[in-house]
Amino acid sequence: MKMKKRQKKPTLPSTVTELDTEDGSKVYVVGTAHFSDSSKKDVVKTIQEVQPDVVVVELCQYRVSMLKMDEKTLLKEAKEINLEKLQQAIKQNGVMSGLMQMLLLKVSAHITEQLGMAPGGEFREAFKEASKVPFCKFHLGDRPIPVTFKRAIAALSFWQKVKLAWGLCFLSDPISKDDVEKCKQKDLLEQMMAEMIGEFPDLHRTIVSERDIYLTYMLKQAAKQIELPRASETEPRKYIPAVVVGVVGMGHVPGIEKNWNSDLNIQEIMSVPPPSASSKIFKFVIKATVFGLMGYGCYRIGQRTVQFILSMPAAQSYLQKLTEIRSQH
Repeated sequence: MKMKKRQKKPTLPSTVTELDTEDGSKVYVVGTAHFSDSSKKDVVKTIQEVQPDVVVVELCQYRVSMLKMDEKTLLKEAKEINLEKLQQAIKQNGVMSGLMQMLLLKVSAHITEQLGMAPGGEFREAFKEASKVPFCKFHLGDRPIPVTFKRAIAALSFWQKVKLAWGLCFLSDPISKDDVEKCKQKDLLEQMMAEMIGEFPDLHRTIVSERDIYLTYMLKQAAKQIELPRASETEPRKYIPAVVVGVVGMGHVPGIEKNWNSDLNIQEIMSVPPPSASSKIFKFVIKATVFGLMGYGCYRIGQRTVQFILSMPAAQSYLQKLTEIRSQH
């Protein structure tokens, strides 16, 4: 039934890249700008034209909530980055990864505030359109974000972490809707990130290049041949090529094309290296800063309160660690 609805020569947007597998399956990769109405239309048209068996999007299980939230809620959430969200991110992902997540969210929130448009509209359109296609499966194709953040943090030295955090914290360049559409050939969010991390090749490798490999792997997994139903166990198995639509940021398309015909092993890029000495120091500095701010605030209230804070076991523990670090260096 689905095959009858498929166009022999589908009319596709210019942002679509066609890829073939060795067994004849077809993959249509829609390169999108994450803050673009035009990209949403491209996704809808592509899914309607090719009637896929599987739709794969550049999301992981940690970001899947954006598929079911409405635009108004997402717009509000993206604009409101507060201490509670920071604490939640740190609790879920650890201090370093949590801070990195919040800093990247700040970049996204900056674009959201400038454009008045919530991110991920193309993924929500893909989710809605996939549900309209008979027997179409919906897959999350991106590497889990905690793995990406932890590998990114591990790739940086102490001063590189400080420099990157400083750049993200003071992001304020104005962006127009025309800027977004001009970036249809290179996603705006990823372009901004590329400009900020350009001087950190290892960071670019973990945030962009490794995810190119992961996305390619997931698209190839989704494009495996489909087994047709059998009338009985004795009937021989028959397979047909699959049709897949991938929805990814435009910045990932060249990497997917580059890796398409390679044998991919994602085990290495899924491993999380142990924290380095610089990471431990940076983590300690962040916690010490928080206690310092608490102490200063209490000092403004009264010295007795300061004494109370400093007598707390947690505060004494961090003061002891600070003494040990100083003695080691």
